[in-house]
Amino acid sequence: YGTLGQNNRTFYSSPVQIPGTTWTTKAFINNSAACIRTDGTLWMWGLNNLGQLGQNNTTNRSSPVQIPGTTWAQVGGNYGHFAATKTNGTLWAWGNGGGMLGQNNTTARSSPVQIPGTTWTDKISLGRKAAYAIKSDNTLWAWGNNNGGVLGRNTPDNVHYSSPLQIPGTNWAQVSGSGGTTLCFALATKTDNTLWSWGYNQYGCLGHNQRYTPGSGQEAKSSPTQIPGTNWGTGTQAVYGGQYYAFAVKQNGTLWAWGG
Repeated sequence: YGTLGQNNRTFYSSPVQIPGTTWTTKAFINNSAACIRTDGTLWMWGLNNLGQLGQNNTTNRSSPVQIPGTTWAQVGGNYGHFAATKTNGTLWAWGNGGGMLGQNNTTARSSPVQIPGTTWTDKISLGRKAAYAIKSDNTLWAWGNNNGGVLGRNTPDNVHYSSPLQIPGTNWAQVSGSGGTTLCFALATKTDNTLWSWGYNQYGCLGHNQRYTPGSGQEAKSSPTQIPGTNWGTGTQAVYGGQYYAFAVKQNGTLWAWGG
């Protein structure tokens, strides 16, 4: 799909440079890539079957193409959908629909659309079917598919939300949605250095010393549940949720993992 940004579809077995020397924040998800430059411009390339390159079309691109604007601050993505914040605190989303764009509908968009609010921070994370973002007041918000209660609102897993919904609490620090195809979960730290998880518990990925067994009542948790310890890190990339596994860093710099 031209995901290597070389203006071709050639495979390379050694690193090849994408033109430019001012690249900074990046995201790479499922054959689509995004990167912000030091001048605040946002560029994308690769697979565009769902409009995830933000070009108002579904044409694949093998070279970086710019999304309008020069004040982009942070970008993140997952399968077929991306979101990015600007320096003015606004949050924008585009790509696959299903309620993951926060527009109170399930329509897919091939150009960035603003999610209401002007106090969003660069702490955003997109799961496979849900999205998470923290505001400047340390409140945590989620929207999208709620299978397994992954939106953290203690609501039935068949009740989905296409607009941001606040997860209880006002001291959230970092968040990560998992990349699972269906059995999704989420992790987040608070400013008091506690670590919390919710959603599906496949392979014990919620970190509560419980392994998923059908009918055991351990399948999922629809509200944030604390993982033991009060010395978890709260900095950038302090937590990471993979497909069925999780990683977290403690304040002392040690790295911890669990799940499949």
